Amino acid sequence: MEPSKTTTLIGHHERPDWLPRPVWPFPMAALEVDGRRVVVSDSGGPGPVLLFCHVGLWSLLWRDVMLELSGSYRCVTLDPPGSGLSERVGAKEQTIAGAASAVGAVVDALDLSEITLVVHDLGGLAAFAAMSEREERVARVAVANAFAWRPRGVLLPAALGMFGSVIVRELNAAFGWMPKGSSTRFGVGKHLERPAKRAWRRGLADRSRRRATHRLFRDARRSRDIHRAAEAGVEALSDRPLLTIFGQFGDYLGFQRRWRRLRPDVERRTIRRGLHFPMADDPVAFARHLDEWIQRTA
Repeated sequence: MEPSKTTTLIGHHERPDWLPRPVWPFPMAALEVDGRRVVVSDSGGPGPVLLFCHVGLWSLLWRDVMLELSGSYRCVTLDPPGSGLSERVGAKEQTIAGAASAVGAVVDALDLSEITLVVHDLGGLAAFAAMSEREERVARVAVANAFAWRPRGVLLPAALGMFGSVIVRELNAAFGWMPKGSSTRFGVGKHLERPAKRAWRRGLADRSRRRATHRLFRDARRSRDIHRAAEAGVEALSDRPLLTIFGQFGDYLGFQRRWRRLRPDVERRTIRRGLHFPMADDPVAFARHLDEWIQRTA
């Protein structure tokens, strides 16, 4: 994985009219990463840093956990290039390596240190790859339904292949089934009010962003470079405290078993009746688990 070549802190990012302050109450700034605008939200006090990394959809899914924790922590999140509030990019730039470069650029530009890294979904690959070159900045890692290794076996490659396929990609681009489905209680919508659900769908409204989601899944299956970088990150951070927070019914692909094999010392928490988005299924419990673990491992 090549690191970001150029990063410039632009400053304030103008709030789109479809994202009112009550829906996303955090200040937004923009970085220019290799010529592309990446939007970052940096909120909270001078306390310990929480860096929330999701790749595939967009950062609104972290809102309620950030609201719970921003009184005591500095909460930072971003939308990788081509996702959410960040600038659209071409098909060849819709990669996990691009997302990893954006994560690393945010860490460098904001000079973040003593980070508690909180990763979800494909954010695991991107964040561990980025931190393989910045391990001294990470204090601990929390994993929510994410992996950080080369897909092996049957189920994970098959799932990535299906969601990364041209047929599924173009069906979503045409009909928007993923924004609609993921805004329900079976996705991120269990505790979102109606304006927030509308904003969630709006952040995935254009066809370029819908297609980007599926190209990221395809890349997560195929990219040997990003697999090696993520695995190097797991190794580099093997002496940091590790927590997994999964939904009770959300570990469809057996990620927790693999984390236990890699790290027998991992601590585990379960969100009761949670699915793929445990931070949205019960943000209060998710935030409490994070806070108690951070305080104990500080």
